[in-house]
Amino acid sequence: MYEKEIETAEEIVVDVCGLTRRVQEAIVATGDAVTKGDRSPVTLADLAAQVIVSRRLGDRFGNDPLLAEEDSAALSAAEGMAERVLKEVNLHLPTLSRDAMITALDRGDHRGGGEGRYWVLDPIDGTKGFLRGDQYAVALALVDGGQVVVGVLGCPNLSAPSNLEPSDKGWIFGATRNGGAWGRVIGREKKHEVGVDGVIDPAQAVVCESVVAAHAAHSVQGRIAERLGIGANPYRIDSQCKYAVVARGEASIYLRLPRDTSYREKVWDHAAGALIVEEAGGRVTDLNGDPLDFSQGRLLGNHRGIVCTNGAIHDQVLDAARAEMGG
Repeated sequence: MYEKEIETAEEIVVDVCGLTRRVQEAIVATGDAVTKGDRSPVTLADLAAQVIVSRRLGDRFGNDPLLAEEDSAALSAAEGMAERVLKEVNLHLPTLSRDAMITALDRGDHRGGGEGRYWVLDPIDGTKGFLRGDQYAVALALVDGGQVVVGVLGCPNLSAPSNLEPSDKGWIFGATRNGGAWGRVIGREKKHEVGVDGVIDPAQAVVCESVVAAHAAHSVQGRIAERLGIGANPYRIDSQCKYAVVARGEASIYLRLPRDTSYREKVWDHAAGALIVEEAGGRVTDLNGDPLDFSQGRLLGNHRGIVCTNGAIHDQVLDAARAEMGG
């Protein structure tokens, strides 16, 4: 089931990874975005990627709405941004006009919910990593009846696991509900079944967290790790690549702790990655242990925090996190 959808999503994400790589390489070559704090290169890549995804999904599944992060108002983020975005897009969609580009961007305004089916996109997840020339992800998922049924993650800078050649850099991961999860090197056809690690003692786990301390509340996560007896250094990586690392068995735990009592996570930050971990044998819940409910709109409004594990140690991790967070 959903064979056409996963195949299409995979093709589109691979194409977008080519675009984002090209923009990121230009950032690294000049260094301006990092040294001057200029966010316009990632805005350029975000917008161009969303246009391509929106247009290609519309061509293939015209009746499916799109829930995405960006809209055409962002074209005014910097002088000449619209022209620059269209130039990048035309490398992939040569005949697309400016008006059609705007229409494609604004098609991402779907409000979500539990009725029908719609696609969820984060064109570049991991802005800081992208600007540093490091890790980021292109995340695309299909929600049907409030449930994520297809998920694809493009991780253009993710290295190969230890059992493969070090040159196998740049991976794409995919999953369908009840269909398992896989990963492959971008540019190669062979798919590898992915599965979570076999850790059953939390003290032997590796925690996956963001590179930037403010994103991950490193001190709080460190105290949770202490409660679990974890001695290994954390695996620090940006974006939904953390979900890929857990799904591939290179880390056992990924925590997304709430910033405050009112903060709620965005659907596009978790839809694809959560499905891939679950289909790899892991478990993803909120701090209460409830499965994520993607039927509530553009936010995971019913949930506080995210706990992602290999499944076997999930309850122990929940207990430690709740004890530390006072919940």
